[in-house]
Amino acid sequence: MLLRDPGFDRSLLWNPAPLANSLNSILIPFALAVVGIGLGVLHFAPRLLFNFVRVNPGLWALVMLLYPVLSVYPQSIIYRAFLMHRYQTLFISPWALILGSGMAFSLMHLIFRNPLAPALTLIGGILFAYRYQRTGSLFVSSLEHSLYGCFLFTIGLGRYFYARVI
Repeated sequence: MLLRDPGFDRSLLWNPAPLANSLNSILIPFALAVVGIGLGVLHFAPRLLFNFVRVNPGLWALVMLLYPVLSVYPQSIIYRAFLMHRYQTLFISPWALILGSGMAFSLMHLIFRNPLAPALTLIGGILFAYRYQRTGSLFVSSLEHSLYGCFLFTIGLGRYFYARVI
């Protein structure tokens, strides 16, 4: 649908140019999240800490390679590019649109039937929608989404975001 819409700027789907100017605003919050989530896992679920890497390093490596391409980018097209283009006129402000995108992204994660998935994806969805709107780059937003997702799988929380638990 997006590709057939004459009002949609296709360059938004792959525009790496804003990455250089966005690195600090991506990496600083990511570093803080790594520390906070890492300490949370260490305190509340220490048995999960790096469990995926320890138990199945081959599958973990495969997830690190395929997750950004097969999961993150398609989700980014749906919850950022499509939703924010198609429904922007329904929202009263850019921030309302960002919140709507984040909420839709979070609601999709209800299928995993645990409170952690929608809670974390609400925060992430708002962050990724903000990044997409600010940079005009699905590439940059998807890269940020990939960082957080790969980290969650690595730190031991991937089990809360994996379809096998459905």
